[in-house]
Amino acid sequence: GGAAIEALKGRARVDVVMMHPEGRISEVQRRLMTTVEAPNIANVAIAGTFDDCQRIVKSLFADETFRDEVSLSAVNSINWARIMAQSAYYVFAAARLSNGGPVHFSVPTGNFGDAFAGLVAKRLGAPVGRIIVATNENDILRRAINEGRYAPGSAEATISPAMDIQVASNFERLLYEALDRDGSAVAALMGALKSDGGFDIPPGALAGVRSEFSAFTAGTEATEGAMRRYLAVTRHLVDPHTGVGLVAAENARTSLPEDEPLVTLATAHAAKFPEVVEAATGVAPALPERYADLYERNERFDRLSGSVEEVAHYVRARARALRP
Repeated sequence: GGAAIEALKGRARVDVVMMHPEGRISEVQRRLMTTVEAPNIANVAIAGTFDDCQRIVKSLFADETFRDEVSLSAVNSINWARIMAQSAYYVFAAARLSNGGPVHFSVPTGNFGDAFAGLVAKRLGAPVGRIIVATNENDILRRAINEGRYAPGSAEATISPAMDIQVASNFERLLYEALDRDGSAVAALMGALKSDGGFDIPPGALAGVRSEFSAFTAGTEATEGAMRRYLAVTRHLVDPHTGVGLVAAENARTSLPEDEPLVTLATAHAAKFPEVVEAATGVAPALPERYADLYERNERFDRLSGSVEEVAHYVRARARALRP
């Protein structure tokens, strides 16, 4: 989110509306968004979860009239451009580390975008081996891959809040590939998700997914333990999302050849989650110098209930694309 803000703030005729689930992200995460003073940046606290925020965005995109009216775009992994950008570092890392064989990747994930980017890189020819899906207690992706049923539950608040997602947008993209790009078959499964609350992944598609993906879940205790161990060995602090990935990597390592590299993707600066990192490691991460005064900056955001209509009205009111 921070990179997108930096790239777009102050841009003429580009308006950015950022939503976050109120009370479900860290104070630093929130302030990095809400203290941006550019007039084209608006922040919205939604009464709900990450899933609610994504539901709203998807509903707005599904409204073709609204989408075209405001020239709607997205900067998270709903947008294919985000997937393409993320695939690049798989290509880079695999090229640097491969000894002629595959390089495996452990990927902390909630929305499955970063993990799917690994598959894109593999399809492009990068020597990517197994893609290890690392989830926190919101483990719908682990259950889908290991048990074959995709069924969302209630999103539980954890120490890795960016992964507190039950409806992983990009899993639909994986199904599309696993079902030989049969759009009608994917649509039927998505219909069952809405009508029945879940679906069983067809056996052939599930076998294809399992041939390339593994999945593990890390709870709070295991994640904190990995953060402590990594600090002791490397003297580097990691954020709790990366900690989830480290646990999954440790679990996956036992079944992988010793001479094949295994990379854990780091997802965020530890200073985004100071309380969690300090509680786990005893060390308080310092903010980067450019954000040293972050806690003194004025915040600016609006609160909305989370209805699609309310958010659509909010966007319309701020869209300079609608002005002469």
